[in-house]
Amino acid sequence: MTADGCAQLAAACSRVAARTSTPAEFLRELGREAAGVRRGLQWPLDAGRGGSNRIRGRGFRRHVDDGTDGQARHFAGIVAVAARLGTRATRWLSIHVGRDAPESADGMLTDHALDFVRLVRAGELTPSGSESWVLQTVCGQGSGLTAR
Repeated sequence: MTADGCAQLAAACSRVAARTSTPAEFLRELGREAAGVRRGLQWPLDAGRGGSNRIRGRGFRRHVDDGTDGQARHFAGIVAVAARLGTRATRWLSIHVGRDAPESADGMLTDHALDFVRLVRAGELTPSGSESWVLQTVCGQGSGLTAR
């Protein structure tokens, strides 16, 4: 049985954390692996076209589920951009260029991704703890969560 998209995103966090040495590298590499946002000078091109669905599937909490198989790409793409431009500029771009209304599923997922970046940058969330954070924060039932 294939894991759902959110569980796959969480697992990608764990894989990337194991092979990166700094929070900034972790954030950029997560964007590459899960959203296809390359490193180097090509990243704006990839981000501008919305990345690519490296991870397909559902499994996200209802409030951040837009009914598509691309929410892992959305989360990781926002992470990749915020790692480079900062959280304020990324949120502005998401709303005004990406047209993701703040109260929409994509807007709320953007806010979670920006919180994720803030926490990792501040050292309040370690890359090795990111898998659990994703599972608890954005994944719905059936994504490896235990009942509360």
